Amino acid sequence: MGARSIASIERSARGCACSRRARSALGAAIFVAVLVTASTTTLAAGGVGSPGSDGVGDSYFPLYGNGGYDVGHYNLNIRYSPGSDRLVGDATITAQATMDLSRFNLDFVGLQIDSLTVDGVDATWTREQQHELVVTPPQALLQNSTFVVRVTYAGVPKRFTDLVSGGVVRTDDGALFIGEPEAAAAWFPVNDHPRDKATYRIDLTVPEPLKAISNGRFLGRAPAGAGRTTWSWQVTDPMASYLATAAIGRFRIDRRVTDSGIRVLDALDPRAPNEARLALLKEERIVRFLSRQFGPYPFDDVGGIVEYHRLGYALETQTRPVYDSSFFPGVNTFIVTHELAHQWFGDVVSIDDWQHIWLNEGFATYAEWLWADRRGLATPQAISSFYCRYVPASDRFWKVPPGDPGVERLFDRAVYVRGAMTLQALRKAVGSASFFDILRTWVVDQRNGTGNTDQFIQLAESVSGMQLDALFDEYLFTPAKPACGGAARSSGIASAIDQLVAESHLRR
Repeated sequence: MGARSIASIERSARGCACSRRARSALGAAIFVAVLVTASTTTLAAGGVGSPGSDGVGDSYFPLYGNGGYDVGHYNLNIRYSPGSDRLVGDATITAQATMDLSRFNLDFVGLQIDSLTVDGVDATWTREQQHELVVTPPQALLQNSTFVVRVTYAGVPKRFTDLVSGGVVRTDDGALFIGEPEAAAAWFPVNDHPRDKATYRIDLTVPEPLKAISNGRFLGRAPAGAGRTTWSWQVTDPMASYLATAAIGRFRIDRRVTDSGIRVLDALDPRAPNEARLALLKEERIVRFLSRQFGPYPFDDVGGIVEYHRLGYALETQTRPVYDSSFFPGVNTFIVTHELAHQWFGDVVSIDDWQHIWLNEGFATYAEWLWADRRGLATPQAISSFYCRYVPASDRFWKVPPGDPGVERLFDRAVYVRGAMTLQALRKAVGSASFFDILRTWVVDQRNGTGNTDQFIQLAESVSGMQLDALFDEYLFTPAKPACGGAARSSGIASAIDQLVAESHLRR
């Protein structure tokens, strides 16, 4: 997620808040096979199975996601009418049972269900708690079998406001389907946790002349009748559900291909400042730079969506981050660097538990520091030392341990900055060669899956041959200022930090 607004500590200290499971993509032939063999997915008469759990057991959000199955693919057909804020959806979910299932849950909020089938047969369903859709198929499902759920639904979608405003967010000319850690359940039934990544086909039907932008490869658009157009998108790399997005509005679309063959698609609100377009034109350069640090760019598509609506944050929606246009009072390449770095740290490698959010935000913030060094503004060590020297030990900034910030502090600036400081301390301890080897190996080992802090520490110790518990305990889990010292104030460092702050954060 993008950097958040500057708090008083940055203003007073002139500091810088510089913002699992691998699964192959399912092809069309697989879906034909799924449909042909669907009748084999149920238990013999008399088999009852057991209910799948109503959550994956996340440390912070225990009811997010569901147990008993893994989703392989979502096929989403969405019609949205901005004038009435009415959404009509048709979702087909292809999944595999990981146990004998008598029933299972999906996460789904607010919208009214018109029909629900499992393998083409009507199933019974109930709603429980805030967002649990409990589905009971006509017969229990056999472990390791593939089954297909289809849900049709409609209504005015919900907006979440607890941690980060998201879900379906109305804009003056359309809508954004966006949010973290929860958003997908507002517009389609879903196993809503990063542990269950899946591929996607997303068809968005909207009134002309509006455009509908989503993740991955643009397949094209087609007339849908009654003055509407359907925009089609395909995601062939497994994606965490919160990273799925849709942006509907009067966008200007820029398309190009990089020298390495990556497809670029940017969509900008025509009212966005020209500086936003100029910043997105730097995407190829930033991707090349980050690829040298972290390994090859992990996807075939890249780009960005700039929305004029005052969203208040940016988000690393897979292959196509979303930016509030207010991030661009100038040609802000730092926020673009942050969100593109998330394509490695957060997207192709996602977190196994929301407690480990620093593995996303600390890493993306550190990428900003690397970009600052590339631009000759300040080294990562200088930025880290600046915090050590000028933020007093009594400041609340040091009271939030980024390795376990708690639900209410999930997006605290300490998660971003202390997370990045952790990486700089690791680099200083093991040397730059081992440090970047650790980061690249992390991406390779966890690709299309998830990871947690313990796994990262084990990797760092394995690559470096060093015992690093003390370092990570001090920087990640101690609610106090680490003994990090602080370098002498170097010429121009304050102004460099000021520039980094100004270009990294949305002031609200």
